[in-house]
Amino acid sequence: MSLTKYNAANLDQLMDRIARNSIGMDEYFDRVFSTSVNNYPPYNVIQVNSNETKLEIALAGFKKEEVNAYTEYGKLFVGGQKEVSDEEGTFVHKGLAQRNFERSWTLSEDTEVTNVVFEDGLLSITLTKVVPEHHKRVDYI
Repeated sequence: MSLTKYNAANLDQLMDRIARNSIGMDEYFDRVFSTSVNNYPPYNVIQVNSNETKLEIALAGFKKEEVNAYTEYGKLFVGGQKEVSDEEGTFVHKGLAQRNFERSWTLSEDTEVTNVVFEDGLLSITLTKVVPEHHKRVDYI
């Protein structure tokens, strides 16, 4: 067996080799090496402490009924379905992006959603790392 050295020039060969020898990793590789950039809606990821992370998503103009957040198969999905209304009139300028969307984030196996709040156009999702009992700190004295 020979060891091949890879660099930026032949990175595609390395990835091809890894993909050929991996089963069930297609979705992961597609997600990691995807060139599409989705930056709507804007969001913040805040590390509150070592066990808690907060995801804040700016959803100006959305009503609570138009927003959906759920977890499935180790992913957090957030979507917005904006109701179209003809009563608003004709826009002279439309600077607020209020289009339909669906975003997803992959969660580690030890992370769960512990709180979801939608208030004043900001969706806040608290993610907590679950620490098994045998790994928790125990004070004896």
